[in-house]
Amino acid sequence: MIREIAVAVYEGVRLLDATAPLEVFSTARDLGGDYQLVLCSPTGDAVTTSAGTSLTVNAAFADIRGAHTVLVPGSAHLPHAPAPRELVAAIPAFVQSSHRIASVCTGAFALAEAGILDGRRATTHWRHTETLARAHPRITVEPDAIYVRDGSVYTSAGVSAGIDLALALVEEDEGADLAREVARDLVVFLQRPGGQSQFSVASRLPRPRHAPLRALLDQILANPAADHSLPAMAARAALSVRHLTRLFREHLATTPAAFVETVRLEAAQAMLESGESVTQAAHRSGLGSDESLRRVFLRHLGVTPSAYRARFRTALSAAAPSNQ
Repeated sequence: MIREIAVAVYEGVRLLDATAPLEVFSTARDLGGDYQLVLCSPTGDAVTTSAGTSLTVNAAFADIRGAHTVLVPGSAHLPHAPAPRELVAAIPAFVQSSHRIASVCTGAFALAEAGILDGRRATTHWRHTETLARAHPRITVEPDAIYVRDGSVYTSAGVSAGIDLALALVEEDEGADLAREVARDLVVFLQRPGGQSQFSVASRLPRPRHAPLRALLDQILANPAADHSLPAMAARAALSVRHLTRLFREHLATTPAAFVETVRLEAAQAMLESGESVTQAAHRSGLGSDESLRRVFLRHLGVTPSAYRARFRTALSAAAPSNQ
């Protein structure tokens, strides 16, 4: 079965939002995937991208009927101004006639304006998640996800997340082997799980002004496997358990246990990515047993540690120089 992948472009569309997923599907096609690629615009005419380059298209929005997948890329204007009228008008028809629809980055704002995300979970570029949530309160915005699937509707974060999403769609269509070959050809890791954070915990949380709390966070980040039970952390910070818990709430909007778990999860991910075993990652990250690691991975990332490790191990093996 030939799957038609239609990318809906318009004036000011961000170039890589449109072309990066196209490259994934194009490579998948060249490696044996059953894909046909179509660039469409409101009238079928070429459009000028945000980079100032022109994209030649081969269809108008009205010509897209029965596509397997429709991709809606973003632009710098979408979070702050109405989406192009022709795009918003076309989206319900895309949804009705296609197998699935997906947005890249701020393309989620066009889906939202068309009402497609009402009652659904969605994400967009981290810089604009609060804007999306305020403007469209019926959407459950997941501000830290790389991509989100809700039924047949997919949304993703920034440019690189569009690649992750496209690889996930290839895997859904054609299986993990082809998706892995595409990732190898493009010299990228097989897609990160959709629930993985757009940023590390250290970079996405504000730096607290409270000096003892700052010092405690540095200790946790430097040695995730140490004793970071609540009483132990409170003793090291010379604070009561109650006061420490309140500081985490006030400065980080989280709990001490949740912060420690997130740091340990990211440490375990890095260990698995570097080739360590599941048991080693569980022990050295501080998460303890294989089963504890498995529960944390499933809760946060939606994949098992073994599956996560297999993806990165395969990519690393493919990239390693041969000794023969």
